[in-house]
This record gives sequence, structure tokens and C-alpha cells, in this order.
Amino acid sequence: MALSNNITALLNFIALLCSIPIIGSGIWLSSKPDNECISLFRWPILFIGILILFVSLAGFVGAYWNKPGLLACHLFCMSILIVALLFAVVFAFIVTRPDGSFLVPGRGYKEYKLDGFNNWLQNYVNKGGNWGKIKTCLSASNVCDKVSQHNYVSADQFFMSHDISPLQSGCCKPPTVCGYGYVNPILWLNPTNPTADPDCYAWNNDQSQLCYGCNSCKAGLLGNLRKEWRKANVVLIISVVILIVIYVIGCCAFKNAQTEDLFDRYKQGWV
Repeated sequence: MALSNNITALLNFIALLCSIPIIGSGIWLSSKPDNECISLFRWPILFIGILILFVSLAGFVGAYWNKPGLLACHLFCMSILIVALLFAVVFAFIVTRPDGSFLVPGRGYKEYKLDGFNNWLQNYVNKGGNWGKIKTCLSASNVCDKVSQHNYVSADQFFMSHDISPLQSGCCKPPTVCGYGYVNPILWLNPTNPTADPDCYAWNNDQSQLCYGCNSCKAGLLGNLRKEWRKANVVLIISVVILIVIYVIGCCAFKNAQTEDLFDRYKQGWV
């Protein structure tokens, strides 16, 4: 039985280590300006990672000090957490699959359209109550302040800069199709084609408004979310695969330990 428990303890220690990149991914996602404004996506991965850490620690204690009840509880809780993490990974992969970007004709950069993203994400940001809170949060953040600190000499240089995120591209400037004249990153004047897009009229040079009321801002927000979640998903997929392998081996080790314990009791009773 000692061997099976040692294996289980080692597996739980590895699972505990796996929780670290999950927690790190959750912290990284929650620290991003867009996730700060969307509470729905901010905390789930971080909470799951913390719970996996504590459940793995409980499994390690149960195996090291031979507590079958604690081990059984650990396996039950870990199965729920693995399913929850797997669901989050699959859900994030599905809803972030469409990227909503399009190449601006005659230019070497991309912009984003809201209808190019997953319907579930569109419906979420289009809800009046949701977008009202998100817009207020974005306006109060320093998302566009960072753009104003750059000294771009032309609109093309501004648009093609790799320093500009999808969120900044959608919220901190008017759509290219409007034909606004570039003065500086957050000051645009005299549109030549104001009827090309409803967002052309929504643009305002007031620093508290800019394009926060534009559909392009919603699209830029979703573009940022997609980019960040795709990066985090790489870490999460690797972690969940390792956790599943550890869980299967751990279940086998626990079963063997119980069989060995039953056999030892049988021998003692026979003797």
C-alpha cells in the first residue's frame, strides 16, 4: 500500500505544480484592461486554478498520511474541477474561433467588425446594460491615454503600428472608411465619407467619448479578448491534458491501494 500512496502523493505534487500556470494565466487575463471591464471573463480561470491547488494539496496530504477518506474526496473534487476547466477551455476555443478582422482595402492593416465575431459574444456586448458598464469602464481606463503618448506623423503610421491593440484600434480612433483627417492619435477632423458607417457619426474628439459608443469599439474589445484567450488557451490545454493523465493514473493507484488494504486485512483475519 505504501508504494501506491507514494505514487499518489507524487502525482498530486505534479498536479499542484500544474495549478501554477493555470493561476498565472488567470492573473494575466484578469490584469488586462479589457478583462477588467468584463467581469464575466475575469475570474473563472483564476478561481479554478486556486481550487486545483488546494485540492491537489489535500490529495498529497491524504496520500502521504494514508487518509483514504480524504483521497476519495480529493478524487471527486478533482474530477469536477477538471471538467470545469475542460469546459472553460472548449467554450473559449469555440467562442473565440471567428476573429472578426478584415483587411482595409488599399491599406496594409486590419480593422474589426462586430458581426464577424461569435454570436454569443456579440449578444453579450450588445446588451444595453452590459455595454453601458463596459463603456464607462473603458472610458475611465487609460486605454486611449497610452495611444496619445505616441508621436505618429501620419494616419498610416498610426494604423500600421504594432503598438496598437485591437481594442485601441476600435475605441481610440474612427473607422478608416469615414475618411477623417488625422491630426494626432486622438484628434481626427473633417470626415470625407461620414455616411459610410454609423460609427462615423458616433466618433467624438472629447477624450471621455472618442469611439466608446461605436460598434467598432465593441469589435475591438472582442478582438482583444480573442487574442488574449487564444494565448491563455495554449497553457490551459497543456495543463488540462496533464491533469487528466494524472487523474487517471491517480484513480488506478487509489484503487490498487484499496485492493492491497483489503487483501492485507483478509490475510490478517485468516491468520
